[in-house]
Amino acid sequence: MTSAFTTACVQVSASDDMDANIVQASALVREARARGADFILMPENVAMMAGRAAAIHANAMPEDGHRALAAFRALAAELGAWLLVGSLTVRISGEARVANRSLLLDPAGKIVARYDKIHMYDVDVPGGENHRESKNFRPGTEAVVAPTPWGQLGMTVCYDLRFAQLYRVLAQAGAIFLTIPSAFTKVTGAAHWHVLMRARAIETGSFVLAPAQTGHHPGQRQTFGHSMIVDPWGHVLAEAGEEPSVITARIDPAAVTRARAAIPALVQDCDFALAVEHEETVAIRASA
Repeated sequence: MTSAFTTACVQVSASDDMDANIVQASALVREARARGADFILMPENVAMMAGRAAAIHANAMPEDGHRALAAFRALAAELGAWLLVGSLTVRISGEARVANRSLLLDPAGKIVARYDKIHMYDVDVPGGENHRESKNFRPGTEAVVAPTPWGQLGMTVCYDLRFAQLYRVLAQAGAIFLTIPSAFTKVTGAAHWHVLMRARAIETGSFVLAPAQTGHHPGQRQTFGHSMIVDPWGHVLAEAGEEPSVITARIDPAAVTRARAAIPALVQDCDFALAVEHEETVAIRASA
């Protein structure tokens, strides 16, 4: 493992004005760098929180012509820092739907890795809030582990958080940091955000880096905030509140080695068969 470094999660409240969102995020990234961060992460939909399908598609751009990506690449090079562009809406040639794409940039502004969100947020939240992300977004098909100077990084986005098998695969492939840029809703965030983030860290013995959207957005959408940095033992190293802000933490990659040595669950998978018993047996056991 390499030496310790400082990471930062930038928490923004994006609107449907891309230029304003770039300005807001860039100012917070500069603040994070001024506070000593070597690796800075931004949330899902950092450049655009559109309320309607028409706005999503109107503001989607090909990766090589995306003005938000160009701005963030220039910012990474200006600051000489590693930067995770949490996600952008990217137009794909020949596709009706767009990609929700996370991009890892090196200190020269070069794209090191890209990941398209796999799991689509198609849910009916208690209280009448409904989402059908798959109507506008094409799900990705590849999990991604990317190199950094401090170790391998597993890339995910928001709703992926609920699919524990993805994180186990990433960790078993060598990832010691898991990025989860998010725009969690107010309702589901209050119910599940903290426990799921800590669970993913504990299950894999990895650092979890989770920058988040916060506040009110177009389409009457509200997001939870509470960006988090969690260590491999499940301790919360830093947590934001519900305002745009920057959180930082000192990361020691050797903590991953210690956690995985103490509880080597990643190398203890066992083969097993699934037995589904008939209803009568289940009913007898339930009444016993």
